[in-house]
Amino acid sequence: MENLEKIDLFNFDLEIGKQKSYLPLFYQVFGQPLGSAPVVVVNHSLTGNSNVTGEKGWWSGIVGEKRAVDTDFFTVIAFNIPGNGFDDSVDNLIDNYRDYSIRDIARIFWEGLFFLKIKNVYAVIGGSLGGAIAWEMAALQPDRIDNLIPIATDWKATDWVIANVLIQDQILNHSDDPIVDARLHATLLYRTPEYVNQRFKRSKLDELSVLQIENWLLDHGFKLKSRYRLAAYKFMNHLLKTIDITTNRPDFLTVASAIEANIHLITVDTDYLFIAEETRKTYRELTNKKQNVFYHQIQSIHGHDAYLIEFNQLSDILKPIFNYHKEQTYVSA
Repeated sequence: MENLEKIDLFNFDLEIGKQKSYLPLFYQVFGQPLGSAPVVVVNHSLTGNSNVTGEKGWWSGIVGEKRAVDTDFFTVIAFNIPGNGFDDSVDNLIDNYRDYSIRDIARIFWEGLFFLKIKNVYAVIGGSLGGAIAWEMAALQPDRIDNLIPIATDWKATDWVIANVLIQDQILNHSDDPIVDARLHATLLYRTPEYVNQRFKRSKLDELSVLQIENWLLDHGFKLKSRYRLAAYKFMNHLLKTIDITTNRPDFLTVASAIEANIHLITVDTDYLFIAEETRKTYRELTNKKQNVFYHQIQSIHGHDAYLIEFNQLSDILKPIFNYHKEQTYVSA
């Protein structure tokens, strides 16, 4: 992997009380050199990685030169969730995945930032699992982030999310072809019936072959199997059920009210995993306590995955947030 850097963490205490003697934290830096520009932290999603921009970047539509998150102006840092396999070493995979929580990952990311001598960041942004990590990072360090931007996610795992994590976990632990089979379920959950029905229209590749919807789902499954390891999938899936910034803390409003960042909540109107209504509830509750909370909604037929597809809408939402700092800097100069 190009420009993949590593930080060695030793004797890291997990939330459950166990200690991990060694954890490698891999990351990539894009845009301006460290220490020369405001920092944006981009958190990857469940099967994503730190390669957020460039030819194979999973968020190239919004992160890059002249994009909404402009690498001509910002330093962009993306950490890999330890155990996600992007470093391509089986020794760094995590088998005891139930020992970890999303709070551990957020603490690890802060350890990485502090190692790089970064005390404050202009924005932390992430989609799905990455957005939930962003929530936890803000709860852990409520005065170090200027803009918190969780997309298609939540500050808690609802019963619906936990139920789907259980189904995925059962498939991953009991199927003969676990990654493929789990991905079939996940891919369908991440889209909508409207999208599937409009795209495939009960059509076949030819008269003797399978339906195109079946071919499409299986193709997603086999593609993931070719690039992703089973231990990584089990680990990331488990982290979803641990999302909750109120665990061993006061209630949500008390925790969230202490976050000094502008909070930009971004939902997808058709998201069947982190449903938009839960985010609207968060917005309504928070606006009674904080002035700097904003709600944005992507309109899409694509469902949960829209945050990786609807780049024009996402850019329109993000540009004012990131242009504000650029304009302020130019005025100050």
